[in-house]
Amino acid sequence: MYEKFLSERIAKLRTMKKVSARDMSLSIGQNENYINHIENGKSMPSMQVFFYICEYFKISPKEFFDESTSYPALIREIIEDLKTLDEKQITNIHEIIKGLKN
Repeated sequence: MYEKFLSERIAKLRTMKKVSARDMSLSIGQNENYINHIENGKSMPSMQVFFYICEYFKISPKEFFDESTSYPALIREIIEDLKTLDEKQITNIHEIIKGLKN
């Protein structure tokens, strides 16, 4: 079950980042077919490489496994930006979000 989730999640995050499997493989210090093999279910990353994958996507392992979040890196960035705002600004943004949801 987790093997399929892991391969699909990597493929989804990689596609959203608009990077090829080859480029991602090389960026995390692996051979050019590494990510392709994971996405095709032929191999699984070690824990160390899994952490490299999370770093590559700029997300935590917790965010990686949170299926309900499609854009974890972007949401993390938005939260960091929200922390710099005052209560009124945050309330205004919250109202905008509620309006967008309707």
